[in-house]
Amino acid sequence: MEGNFSVCEEHVYDQLYNTHAESLRNHLYFKFGDLNQAEDIVQEAFIKLWQKCSSIIYEKAAAFLYTVSKNLFIDVIRSKKVALKFEKNSMPSHDIEDPYFHLRTKEFQQKLETVISELPEKQREAFLLNRIEKLTYKEIAERLEISQTAVEKRISKALIKLKEITELQKRSI
Repeated sequence: MEGNFSVCEEHVYDQLYNTHAESLRNHLYFKFGDLNQAEDIVQEAFIKLWQKCSSIIYEKAAAFLYTVSKNLFIDVIRSKKVALKFEKNSMPSHDIEDPYFHLRTKEFQQKLETVISELPEKQREAFLLNRIEKLTYKEIAERLEISQTAVEKRISKALIKLKEITELQKRSI
């Protein structure tokens, strides 16, 4: 879809959403490690696109979405830092949690997301492209514009780090 299309036309906007929403969400998730936040920010970015549709040309819409979503994510990270600092200073932490409250699968999912989010950005990105997007090392190397050996090293280091974190968590339980 190229040419003189108005982003304000509903079918054009829908086509942009269908084309870019999932890859934008994955990009944010791989970069920042928080799937729920990534999904929320994708929605906010598309809202901003709709609000400014008359001033955004079709060919620049994808770049607009990626820029807005990156800035929104940075804002969220900044506000989380402020909130965590406030919470740390004002409230005692509660270490006791009812073990029957969460289903085991939900707990496992949360632990896995936490462990993955603790990986360094480059390792997390390569690891998730391989495990979630099912890209080969060669495809990842092309997408990230690095060598295939670098991809192998990043994923290997990510797996080692995941194993270390998992072992530490097992010992603390």
